[in-house]
Amino acid sequence: MHRKTNVLLWLVCICVCLKTREAWAKGAGEPLILGCGLADGSGKDADGRQWEADAKYLSGGNSNTFRASYQDPSLMSEIPYMWARVFTSEAIYKFPVQPNQRYWLRLHFYPSVYGSYDPSNSYFSVTTNEVTLLSNFSASITCQALSQAYIIREYSLAPLNSDTLTVTFKPSDKYDQAFAFANGIEVIEMPDLFDSATVVGFSEQSVDTKSLNLQTMFRLNVGGQYVSPLQDSNLTRAWYDDTPYLYGASVGVTNEADDNVTIDYQTMPHYIAPPTVYSTSRSMGSDQNVNMGYNLTWTFQIDPNFMYLVRFHFCDYYYNRVNEIVFDIYLNNQTAQAEADVIAWSGGKGTPTYKDYVVIVQDGQSNEQLWIALHPSTKTKPEYYDAILNGIEIFKINDTTLAGPNPQPSDMLMKSEQQSQTFNTTTKGRRTKTVLLSAGGAAGIAFLAAICIVMYQKKKRAPGSNSHTSWLPIYGNSPSSGSKSTLSRKSYAGSNVSAMAQGLCRHFSLQEIKQATNNFDESNVIGVGGFGKVYKGVIYNGVKVAIKRSNPQSEQGVNEFQTEIEMLSKLRHRHLVSLIGFCEEQSEMCLVYDYMARGTLREHLYKGNKSVSTLAWKQRLEICIGAARGLHYLHTGAQYTIIHRDVKSTNILLDENWTAKVSDFGLSKTGPEMKNGHVSTVVKGSFGYLDPEYFRRQQLTEKSDVYSFGVVLFEVLCARPALNANLAKEQVCLADWALRCKRNGTLEDIIDPHLKGKINPESLRKFADTAEKCLSDHGLARPSMNDLCWNLELALNLQENTEGSNNSSKGEESDFQEVSLIGNEEGNSTSEHDTRQDSGDSSSAIFSQIVNPTGR
Repeated sequence: MHRKTNVLLWLVCICVCLKTREAWAKGAGEPLILGCGLADGSGKDADGRQWEADAKYLSGGNSNTFRASYQDPSLMSEIPYMWARVFTSEAIYKFPVQPNQRYWLRLHFYPSVYGSYDPSNSYFSVTTNEVTLLSNFSASITCQALSQAYIIREYSLAPLNSDTLTVTFKPSDKYDQAFAFANGIEVIEMPDLFDSATVVGFSEQSVDTKSLNLQTMFRLNVGGQYVSPLQDSNLTRAWYDDTPYLYGASVGVTNEADDNVTIDYQTMPHYIAPPTVYSTSRSMGSDQNVNMGYNLTWTFQIDPNFMYLVRFHFCDYYYNRVNEIVFDIYLNNQTAQAEADVIAWSGGKGTPTYKDYVVIVQDGQSNEQLWIALHPSTKTKPEYYDAILNGIEIFKINDTTLAGPNPQPSDMLMKSEQQSQTFNTTTKGRRTKTVLLSAGGAAGIAFLAAICIVMYQKKKRAPGSNSHTSWLPIYGNSPSSGSKSTLSRKSYAGSNVSAMAQGLCRHFSLQEIKQATNNFDESNVIGVGGFGKVYKGVIYNGVKVAIKRSNPQSEQGVNEFQTEIEMLSKLRHRHLVSLIGFCEEQSEMCLVYDYMARGTLREHLYKGNKSVSTLAWKQRLEICIGAARGLHYLHTGAQYTIIHRDVKSTNILLDENWTAKVSDFGLSKTGPEMKNGHVSTVVKGSFGYLDPEYFRRQQLTEKSDVYSFGVVLFEVLCARPALNANLAKEQVCLADWALRCKRNGTLEDIIDPHLKGKINPESLRKFADTAEKCLSDHGLARPSMNDLCWNLELALNLQENTEGSNNSSKGEESDFQEVSLIGNEEGNSTSEHDTRQDSGDSSSAIFSQIVNPTGR
């Protein structure tokens, strides 16, 4: 009896074990999409994907879950990024997997303040089954360097001889208070995407990538638009526009397959790449003489001392015969493939194919870039001299480690940091003699930290100089459609705003916009500009926004709408207004911004609204410094110089904390054409703020913004418009009138009456000198925005000093280190100004044009 009972129990145990094993194996084949910090339940992201809680897969370590203190406008949904799990000691996730199966592992990071944890202290490593994925990793530094709010690291893990995938998070032991965190983890079974690939430069050697681990560095839909994970071929990959990585002015043309062309995969698996990738392409163009004179080139920032797998996707949907177009493929100036013929490879028109090559990138000067170039081949005498490419994927490959360094500060950052330290040490040195030592030191450190954060985002001006450790793109160029091919290809302009911006900011439906504004109720109008009316609105979760709606009769149209999206969706700075999203539907064009509770700077200076409080001098200085920092970032912090071109007091907005943010980028200009130091362009801007040199020569430089900002400085001081037709002729233009009063020693007579007797004389002198030099007639004589920041900060420090006698004030200033505003000799500046005033030339005429005082 006992024996029968024991046998029965033994059989039951076996069944239970088998069932458990079966359930474990079943779970191993299903994707795991986990929100770290989702303590209970689940939620969906913007793409409708369901994210589950991560707790049941976690073992060991000390961890807590937190909600982020701030939601960046670029986050299209709260899940998974608004919740995080913070690890203060080593912790391990254990996921069920199928043995001998390759898996995607995606890690999501949004560096924000979680509880009392500062993201700047977060340094950690991530390993998985003896493979190091990240080492001494700082998501905060990486996001700052890439100008991104969040990053995604995607890995393709080699098959394991185990049914458990372990992912270990470990805070660094090199930093005090270090911690690790994660917002989301994805573990997704993937098919066999990789095989062997030839090593470039070693034609007899190949690399078997089946047993290697890979990190996705870049994934581009060449000549096409952003492809979301839901549009991918069941592998939830994101494909980005290739425009930011194009090198040089010759970027070829983009093309799209005709509607009657079907992408026929034949024997190639559909999951290699979606049809969207193969139905668009970039080629060199129809002028064969031009094509022979340049290479179609892309450049990418990578980590040296690694091998990289470069996958090229091809599909020719126009030509259908062998030897119609033949071209050479180069990787880092080495021939990867001679005489490439897509039709010969694929077998026919509309049939996709791909080719893999491995390139070794060793450490050394200028070895942090990967160059891809295509050039027509003449050896086989093809019918057309052209080249074509549909997609690019770049993977870092290794068997034990994929960890690269955090982005390094640029030379520009180091120089700025050194200037910041010198300036703060000098300006705060005097305070060591007072009881304000602690407060002064804290202010200096905070200011330095703020500048460092801004300057971390500076990039070298050369294309591809950003430190790309994620395949999310940094957009440095405006999309360039190139000339349309005269061949009967269907041009793919790439100018559709909705597709261009997808993946960079949120696309709102017109119904959502109407709901947010109560069907554009006039009671919600908070402003009117050249583009149209601005409405106050409320979107999801009660978030207040400002919605700018286009006016069909406005002179500003699609170009300004697109420019605004292109600029703000790529830029992120404390002193730039944040673009949340846009709407382009049924002839409506709307832009959705963060709501600026305190409106425009102009409203607080002279709009006459009694409900608006008068700004104190210290507040005005802080606002000017904030706006100057925003403009300084535009001029130096992005890949290419960005010139705002419409700086004025109505385009400086104030949030509830009186933080200044530069807005309205509809007229901004950028691009590699700044090599000569200027952009030749039609004059645009607002009367009263226009740079006279720009008006005369039609050559736009960053010093044009400096001139306009000088007018704003005098607006702040005098509390009057840049143009006022009701005043005497010599007083109509504020720039001319303020300069005349400054040089006659009567400036104090025209300053805002609310400020008289409340400004430290030395602070006023420094501020007025700075504004005067901004208005120099020649751009070379004007200071940079960086110098402006320092001198305005000096004026603020002078104002913050204890009120005392004039002698003490002058003695205090002698201890400040002033940043030189170069090239501004007083005599030359005066004579140039007087000549402009008295000559009656065309540059003076622009200031008397008051027919349209609103400018644009």
